[in-house]
Formats: sequence, structure tokens, C-alpha cells
Amino acid sequence: MIGKRDLKKLIRKHPQSETELLAWFKAARSAEWRGLMDVRKSFASADLVGQVLISNIRNNDLRLITVASWRSQRIYLKALLTHKQYDKREWEKKWAY
Repeated sequence: MIGKRDLKKLIRKHPQSETELLAWFKAARSAEWRGLMDVRKSFASADLVGQVLISNIRNNDLRLITVASWRSQRIYLKALLTHKQYDKREWEKKWAY
């Protein structure tokens, strides 16, 4: 389960990513991912750091940070970061455990 309200917030901050984020949302919403290998069937460049699922958006210009709960089939949107923001690794302090 992914909240569309949170997705709309991310789109407002990065309107250039709307088409790709909506496609990601549609795929993730209907998926039954049990782990990273399942995610990579849809998004080959996805990566996992702890429970943080990272997806490249807009040809790697942006990184979608989510937290995955495989058992409950929930994905929590956390942030959409530029490459510069992502490289600072502040997101790890908040969500990677």
C-alpha cells in the first residue's frame, strides 16, 4: 500500500518527475514484491539499504527513497532526492536501519 497523498507531495516538489512517478506508483501498487529480486523485475536499477528501497527516477537524476515492509506488502514513501541530496547520505540517518 502506498499513499497517493504522499506521492502528490513529491510531485509538487519535482513536477518534472510526474509521469515517471505515476508509472512507478501504478507498478508498485499492483505488485506483490517479496524482496529486492521481485522489485528488480520491474525496476532493474532498484537497490536496497537495510529496509530502504531506492529507485532511480528521471534517468538517475532523482532518487526515490521508500521503506519496504515485505510481509505486510506496504511501501512507505519517504523522499524524492536530487543526486546531490542523496550523495550527502542524510537519508540513511533517518531511515536506513
